[in-house]
Amino acid sequence: MSDPQIGRRALLRGAGGLAALAAVPSLAACGTGTSRASSGSAKGGGKTVIVRDSGGAYGQALQKAIYTPFTQETGINVEVTNIQGTQMLAQIKQGRPQFDLINNSMKELVKYANQDGLEKLDRDRIKSLTGAQIPGSQITEYAVAHSFYAQCMAYRTDAFGGRKPKSWADFWDTKAFKGSRSLCNPDADLPELEFALLADGVPMDKLYPLDVDRAFKVLSRLRSDIKKFWDSGPLPGVLLSRQEVTMTTIWHGRLADLTQQNVPVAAQLNGARRQFSGFSIPKGAAHMDTAYQLLDYALRPEVQAAVAKVYPSNPSSPVAYDKLSEKERSSLAGAPQYYDKGFDADINWWIKNEAAVSKRWLEWARG
Repeated sequence: MSDPQIGRRALLRGAGGLAALAAVPSLAACGTGTSRASSGSAKGGGKTVIVRDSGGAYGQALQKAIYTPFTQETGINVEVTNIQGTQMLAQIKQGRPQFDLINNSMKELVKYANQDGLEKLDRDRIKSLTGAQIPGSQITEYAVAHSFYAQCMAYRTDAFGGRKPKSWADFWDTKAFKGSRSLCNPDADLPELEFALLADGVPMDKLYPLDVDRAFKVLSRLRSDIKKFWDSGPLPGVLLSRQEVTMTTIWHGRLADLTQQNVPVAAQLNGARRQFSGFSIPKGAAHMDTAYQLLDYALRPEVQAAVAKVYPSNPSSPVAYDKLSEKERSSLAGAPQYYDKGFDADINWWIKNEAAVSKRWLEWARG
């Protein structure tokens, strides 16, 4: 077994040294500049809204599916900033946020709210909420979820003589399902305690509060079979492609790349962990009215579906899936046939316990 890689960021997180407002992996910030995303027309009267998102391929997808159509419909200019978390909070505390709408993980938005950084949302100004039917658990006083990503199991379909793993218990069963495994490093995502507990028979609806001691005992049973801890999105696919592992945890959206390359892999979504991203309005936003207009537009089911067509994002609106083709729908972890097989990460539990759990994880991984 090769030595699992344990990165500096994981060490800092385990020691409580990460910036409190770091973004989740799928929305990692990549700069601090602001750019004009689309130009307005006379219809909008020269109005503007500045939205924070992470840029990159994700930002390009939002440009195509949300910002450009929004400007075409309303005439309101959309400008984009990919400013990072601590700078965002500093601007809010100074009363001069240089952005009007925040797109980030719900976990980070809860942190902002706890630090008095967000406006309480006026739901009457978000007309699309009713039609979108977003789960109540994903709507808070300060934020509304627009999408989620799922962390699940991926396996080589040619590894087990036609047998298919059906649960996390199978992931832990290296006698029946032979081969090395990979789990994620806290550099990449939250430690995967929930999967260990599910493998040990804890019901999905009884996971929280997590029994940390029990989870680490279960993790230790698999420790000698872990080839490597993945610390970036592409690495699980690389490990599967090279046949270094037969099973790994993975962000579900990464499976599409592998199947397009004809790698014999499949996902098992039983016990998948969902983490949501959402929108909030920073306290003191300069363009409050246009922020609400863009927020209302972006949450429409048809707009959430449009994003899913160009980016591996799972809409928070169940209605959005009806606006996708069967092929498009079946490729998403949020599709009706998969949704009830997974669970939502308890972000409040993780906010309180992430630093301590990550520190313990580092000690466990180093043996």
